[in-house]
Amino acid sequence: MYIRKSSRIYNGKTYTNYVLVESVATEKGPRQKTICSLGDLSPRPREEWLKLARKIENALVGQDDLLARDDDEVAEIVGRVRAKQAHARSEPASSLPRTRSGELIKVDPSRVSTEQHREAGPVHVGYQFWQRLGLDHILRDCGLSEAVCRLACVMTLNRLIAPASEHAMPAWIRRTALADILGVSFDALEEDPLYQVLDKLHPHRATIEAALIERERSLFNLDQTIYLYDLTSTYFEGLCAANPKSKRGHSRDHRSDCKQLVVGLVLNRDGFALAHEIFAGNTRDHLTLGTMIDRLSERVELKEGATVVVDRGMAFDSNLAEITARKLHYIVASRQPERNRWLAEFEDTDGFVPVLREPSPLNPAQKKTMIEVKVCADTDAQTYVLCRSEQRIAKDRAIRVKQEARLLADIEKLSLRVANKQLVKAEKINQAIGRLRERYPRVARYYRLSHDEKTATLVSSFDADKHLTAEKLDGCYLLKTDRKDLTADEIWRVYTLLTRAEDAFRDMKSPLVIRPIFHHKEHRADSHIFLCLLAYHLLTAIEKTMLDQGIHTSWASLRDTLKTHQVCTVVLPTDDGACLRIRRAATPEADVQQIYRNLAIAPQVITPTHTWTQSSNSD
Repeated sequence: MYIRKSSRIYNGKTYTNYVLVESVATEKGPRQKTICSLGDLSPRPREEWLKLARKIENALVGQDDLLARDDDEVAEIVGRVRAKQAHARSEPASSLPRTRSGELIKVDPSRVSTEQHREAGPVHVGYQFWQRLGLDHILRDCGLSEAVCRLACVMTLNRLIAPASEHAMPAWIRRTALADILGVSFDALEEDPLYQVLDKLHPHRATIEAALIERERSLFNLDQTIYLYDLTSTYFEGLCAANPKSKRGHSRDHRSDCKQLVVGLVLNRDGFALAHEIFAGNTRDHLTLGTMIDRLSERVELKEGATVVVDRGMAFDSNLAEITARKLHYIVASRQPERNRWLAEFEDTDGFVPVLREPSPLNPAQKKTMIEVKVCADTDAQTYVLCRSEQRIAKDRAIRVKQEARLLADIEKLSLRVANKQLVKAEKINQAIGRLRERYPRVARYYRLSHDEKTATLVSSFDADKHLTAEKLDGCYLLKTDRKDLTADEIWRVYTLLTRAEDAFRDMKSPLVIRPIFHHKEHRADSHIFLCLLAYHLLTAIEKTMLDQGIHTSWASLRDTLKTHQVCTVVLPTDDGACLRIRRAATPEADVQQIYRNLAIAPQVITPTHTWTQSSNSD
């Protein structure tokens, strides 16, 4: 919805009126529908007009915030609109087919059929949330044309519902009710305009992200005291010679054979994305923190005293100093060498407090787990929390045993290559040893590998003390923070919020399918990731709306249920040789109707349209 100015001159005097307008889809394309008159708004600043329109829109869809509830002006306007809608619904309307002049017609039931069925439910929900988040307005404010905004919308909905390449996307669009909903034809759409949308979105990513975050903050009253930061990787298909950021590095997708990018993402405690950045594929985790805090400060107003939560890959002193220099707090998992120094405290069972971790509502197979935590203060003004989990012991041990078996097998292969003179130069042998240490960092520390040039053999020795320490610390990890106002239980629970970042990456990889990337140009690869991020914003907003009503469900489950709601054309051949075609949405099933109610979405996907044609023999 938006506000449009209307002026007229009467007796030499100009009268100004402002009307609330919304865009509706018609068979002739988008048209503007007047909702109600707002009178003369000119005494107030122009920037207040859009705020008023959004307050009214939020109230009409059931998303009004606390401030809007007490706004008499908004309440009065919404009351007028709803009274007008109720009056329109109360007008009698016959469901019987009529001619264009209003006379009843006779239809042969045996010849009634339906055609042009299109999946409507998922795209209807996705488009409603696209509008609810104000993405149309945000993109237009960036100077993007109506056509680009429309294609950006359908491309984002594709990532949300059935991710496909730009080559396959037009066919998917034509299989859905998007043409009916948007009031445009996609029959001639090809892939080239979609690539152009990626090009045009690229320079506006930061602006769009910042505006979207502000919109979500006001819609959902989001917390800004916790910042969760983590990284993932996504890989390319092909050589990607035109993208300088495509590099080989540590692959979290187990695709070390492919070039990749590293994606950094900051979330709030509710799982909403606040900032993202794309790094070269060989970037080390701890080198990204400063850049991400810069990006975060550009997107949102950093709250002094907020807490940054990061994993052990960024538990370096320089990173912690970077956080505190920004007047922020931190909670971080310590790296392994630091944890080992606390072996005696872990072995001392006194002081540990049990904490019950409830399973995720989205994962019924997950079991309740018991964690034991204990606070140990240190002299450097940091608080250390020792965490121990019986359930994690078996997992840690299994991982180490598997890694050791692989390392020993590779050591044996390298020894044979050296003994068989396949590797002779000391430099090459030392490089091979270095690669083994890099490949198995978890267990390589227990083995000393060296090359004896005199005997031309590979020497391997086992460090039993280090190995015994690792066994004793199975199931144990160490947290540290500069906050002094939290208990061990609270520190541990804040740290576990970092799993929201893992969930976000899981959503972006499936069902949003961020990988693999087929774009070889840098800006298009970046825009591809950005589209996935926009789809993630929609996904999070949908799931958050359900969660606020106590409904724990995933978008994937909702999407599968919504697929049953379709749009089709009902063909009614008449006895006089004419044919009435009614384009309309089917009546949604009960479970689909419940989803619409929970999401505050009207079940009417489109306004029915009637088209008269001459009946054919096939009818």
